[in-house]
Amino acid sequence: MKNINFGDFVFESLSRLMALSVFVVLVAIFVILYIDAKPAIDSFGISFLTGEIWAPNMETFGALPSIYGTIISTIIAMIVATPIAIGIAIFLSEIAHARIKGTAGTLIELLAAIPSVIYGMWGLFYFVPIVRDVTGGSGMGLLTGGLILAIMIIPFTASITRDSMNTTPDILKESAYALGATKWDVIKDVVLPYAKIGVIGSIILSLGRALGETMAVTFVMGNAQRIPASILEPATSIPVTLANEFTEADSDIYYSSLYLLALLLFVVSFAIIATAKLLFLKKERS
Repeated sequence: MKNINFGDFVFESLSRLMALSVFVVLVAIFVILYIDAKPAIDSFGISFLTGEIWAPNMETFGALPSIYGTIISTIIAMIVATPIAIGIAIFLSEIAHARIKGTAGTLIELLAAIPSVIYGMWGLFYFVPIVRDVTGGSGMGLLTGGLILAIMIIPFTASITRDSMNTTPDILKESAYALGATKWDVIKDVVLPYAKIGVIGSIILSLGRALGETMAVTFVMGNAQRIPASILEPATSIPVTLANEFTEADSDIYYSSLYLLALLLFVVSFAIIATAKLLFLKKERS
């Protein structure tokens, strides 16, 4: 008979249970959101996604301004944050002196630990006036929200990318230098290709953080339920709408509409991150 190690059996069972619990929690969140959003789905249907009017006093709810603000602010954040974060990671991994690497790396990681409400307060009282003076607008809007999000996700992308670059074997870099490669050649042709899984993974994680961030953008986006003519004007997003109006819901359809917004955010976040992950895995296998 095959001997069974009791410790291995317990460990395997617990590991399987923990892995399954992630799926159970994911399904449970979706089911709860869907149940509470069902009245709004039945009442508005597809017009909820295409409607531009959000008027609780008339029980008219359109999510398009919130969806638009969420997507545009996230795109701004990713465009700004990704090159800066990768540049920081390259500097800390390949260029900086050993003493600087430790100090700067710790400071970058501490930025990730700052609560989002602190970023929001800083953005409102110090960053908004700067944007207002530069652009001439109110200072609140999609641009400001996107920039605050970018500052928040830079530490995540930079830290994970740096750790991935640090796993590059020294023999690969030394071989490239021996063949006459410059430091830029080594970074471009050796380090980045070797660490690309970690780099793309860090971008995907930061994307998820940017899509769902609430408190920071609530302070600086302006909470205007309309599609702005430019990124300098006040706008809203799904997290901002939920944060500002959830406690004010005074009717069942209002309450259900907010849950439908939360369900949309859940589905959009899951779909974008899953698609990015699948495309990345497909590229890796090809």
